[in-house]
Amino acid sequence: MMTLQRRIEAFAQLGNKITRLSADELNVLTGNVRNENPWFTPESTLMALQGISKFLTKEILQNWTGKYLLSNSSGKKIGVAMAGNIPLVGFHDLLCVLLAGHQLVAKLSSQDSVLIRFVRESLIEINPSFSELIFFEERLKNLDGMIATGSDNTSRYFEYYFRNTPHIIRKNRTSCAVILGEETAEEFAELGKDIFSYFGLGCRNVSKIYVPENFDFVSMIKSWESFQPIINHNKYVNNYDYQKSILLVNQMHHYDSGFLLLTESQSLVSPISVIYYEHYIDQDDLNSKLKSHQEKIQCIVSAKGWYKKSIPFGDAQFPTVDDYADGIDTLSFLTSL
Repeated sequence: MMTLQRRIEAFAQLGNKITRLSADELNVLTGNVRNENPWFTPESTLMALQGISKFLTKEILQNWTGKYLLSNSSGKKIGVAMAGNIPLVGFHDLLCVLLAGHQLVAKLSSQDSVLIRFVRESLIEINPSFSELIFFEERLKNLDGMIATGSDNTSRYFEYYFRNTPHIIRKNRTSCAVILGEETAEEFAELGKDIFSYFGLGCRNVSKIYVPENFDFVSMIKSWESFQPIINHNKYVNNYDYQKSILLVNQMHHYDSGFLLLTESQSLVSPISVIYYEHYIDQDDLNSKLKSHQEKIQCIVSAKGWYKKSIPFGDAQFPTVDDYADGIDTLSFLTSL
């Protein structure tokens, strides 16, 4: 039986392995990932690997797990239906299930199986006991607990199907930015990372910005020029061309940077290559607008994190290990079973 300490050590070793992958190893891995899913460019894969390696240290994992009553038993069978919108999106659930002392039964997304298989193989290499703890199945049944991430539509199916199993079912979420109007070009460039990373496919990507009245869009758009190469990705440019034609046909006012479209909307979730914006009159107005969408917001970003409960521009894709998706404490759920 693997103790909690052993499991923590194994994940810390996984973090070391990731940071020490040679150029050749990375080329093979990122190439295999892109072959499975053209949206997952080598840059996206490297960013995802960097993101998880940041919290795969002994110290961080011990401090985090120390707040919970975790057992050494591998008592329960926990199913995880993994999403595949960005690379390694299912990793945090895998980490939680295994550190909580359970057995993971995962249904991989066909869009993101290469990296999760790489994680399993690496963990088994580090400690062969993981071969008895990590299973990939097409059908999830006879489980003691269930974690699923999907769209608002699939979540209804999950809710029904797993109604008699303790579960966490996550729905569609997105992120937004709050603009004060006094930001520097450097700060706006950081915001660009939150918009363009992973082509905007993640729930932590900014798809909506709140701006004060009479905001000058031109200087903000100018600060994103370094992201212009995104238009060279054929799937992205197809979306951009399509969305641009809709805006033109419908004669809707918009800003066009040549690789990103901005248009006014009260909706929160924008299509790929489009960012929605909405004006606010004052802080109270802004607060109430955000409150009306709180069930749908994954995170809020602002310059240097000035807005309450927001994170600084540029940090959206690097959540801390205890920043749980949808604000639901996964480890707490897993220890309660």
